[in-house]
Amino acid sequence: MKTVHVGGVPFRATDLAESVNWLMSAIQRGDPTSIRLANAYCVSLTRDDATYRDLLCSAGANLPDGAPVALVMRAKGAPTAQRVRGPSFFERALLSQELHGSRPFFLGSTPETLAALEDTLRERYPSLKAAGFYSPPYAPVSESFLEECEGAVRSSSANMIWVGLGTPKQDYVSTALAARLGMPAAGVGAAFDFLAGTVPEAPPWVQRSGFEWAYRFAAEPRRLWKRYTVGNIKFCLQVATKWRSTSDKEQPS
Repeated sequence: MKTVHVGGVPFRATDLAESVNWLMSAIQRGDPTSIRLANAYCVSLTRDDATYRDLLCSAGANLPDGAPVALVMRAKGAPTAQRVRGPSFFERALLSQELHGSRPFFLGSTPETLAALEDTLRERYPSLKAAGFYSPPYAPVSESFLEECEGAVRSSSANMIWVGLGTPKQDYVSTALAARLGMPAAGVGAAFDFLAGTVPEAPPWVQRSGFEWAYRFAAEPRRLWKRYTVGNIKFCLQVATKWRSTSDKEQPS
């Protein structure tokens, strides 16, 4: 897959189907790679957070989970780049994992959400071999936090990890766990909540419109106002600043 830089962050020029196929190949190979579903907000964070910028530019793959990111990629000469929506990627991949006998582990969210998620998985993907579920304590990412997560996964039969801890926390955790456990790990944000039914999901036509962010903003304005106001402004500034720089040149991958 071709790599296109957006605001200094490298993204894979891909689509939903190709991304799922790539993930399944990574599971089969036992590839210790971190898959990050990154959007405009993620790019905006890198403007003031060098540590997070270095993480997104490190080993692993950033998939364009956001219409603005995919739009910039196409404008920069990647006509096949499409939005890879995190919850859609999660559900499509679960179907493939069910068919191929993968053993995913689900790490994140709350015990209540994980219990509801387990019920939904049993109903919708009856042959899926879920390796385990773990809701880590609400705490910053630290060595002890990572050791607890690592221990939970290591004691299972998992060959892939789904991480639902929100941005940017899940990106740090998925990157660390992939390296420590020698298997793919993917951060998918609110996908656990959506599939479990604990948080309402935007209607399909809103998802396709490119304005799902507006739906989520209207649903949770107090929590998301900064992400979708200040974050969008920073994203535009970051893209404009990096557009012609050497760090934003497209590269083969």
